[in-house]
Amino acid sequence: MSLLAAFAVYFVIWWTVLFCILPLDIRSQAEAGEITHGTEPGAPVAPQLARKAVITSFVALVVFAGVYVGWNYLDV
Repeated sequence: MSLLAAFAVYFVIWWTVLFCILPLDIRSQAEAGEITHGTEPGAPVAPQLARKAVITSFVALVVFAGVYVGWNYLDV
């Protein structure tokens, strides 16, 4: 696998994992009772995007390692 192909595969895996991680640990403004005037009550109170990006990076690295090993070392 070339470096460019590895980057492309990791990029796709990272975005896929991000969309799986985003809904975890979310409280809406309505659930928290802190509705800001002019916003959607279903909007998250604290989305914690930096924390989720770090978690996504680690999970994507593990998934990518499995894909890399499967791609390069397994005779399937």
